[in-house]
Amino acid sequence: MGDSVREGDSIDRLRVAEDVLRRLGYAKVAPAPRVREPDASFWVQEAGVPRRTYPVYVPAAERAALSNRIDRWLEGLRGAPGTGRRAIFVAPNDAAAEDAWSRLAGRDGTTIEHEVSILVVPPAGRSDPPPHFHLRKVPPREVLRVATGVVVGLFRRAHALEGSSQIDFEEMLALLRGRFGIDVNGSLGVRTDEDALFLLYQLALRDSYAPGDAGANLHVLVLKPTGPAARLPWFAA
Repeated sequence: MGDSVREGDSIDRLRVAEDVLRRLGYAKVAPAPRVREPDASFWVQEAGVPRRTYPVYVPAAERAALSNRIDRWLEGLRGAPGTGRRAIFVAPNDAAAEDAWSRLAGRDGTTIEHEVSILVVPPAGRSDPPPHFHLRKVPPREVLRVATGVVVGLFRRAHALEGSSQIDFEEMLALLRGRFGIDVNGSLGVRTDEDALFLLYQLALRDSYAPGDAGANLHVLVLKPTGPAARLPWFAA
């Protein structure tokens, strides 16, 4: 009877996770041929982006099950260095999600080079808090470093397209949260996006090899070889 109950619970967790992801804009799809994650619980596709598919792992509700599943995923990364991997792990609560992020962050580059999300889906019968993607808090310097990389990509995309080359910094914040799983406001100790952008501006001003020398600032973009606008601090846009 105990095994039957556990099997039923696992099926329920799968169904709930599928329903939550569907409501968040992810459609269930068949895995691509020759996938390297044959033991994924199921696969989803991000809305509007056919090639962005994610394996979803739904371990048992016990915290150890999630930790063991992440360890196996990390072991797979060690067997295929230099390749980007995506994954969505389902955690039963925020405490387990925090543990999961700590486990992932223990390997250099895991949370930056790979697209990993932690989805909190409470056990059946509990709805407080509701299902949500769990964001991680990181040191402000890491927020700044990742933000600079994101802005570089946004500038390159804008210059590759015809027309306007303006950058939407709200998109930068959305990418920090959605792509890198960073709790931007919590990490910076602010409450609003406006305060977060202002603080990033202040941090970027100070983050240079030589204080007061704009040319030595780590966040100056080289847009073209010469000319007065050859170098532009992204935070001045």
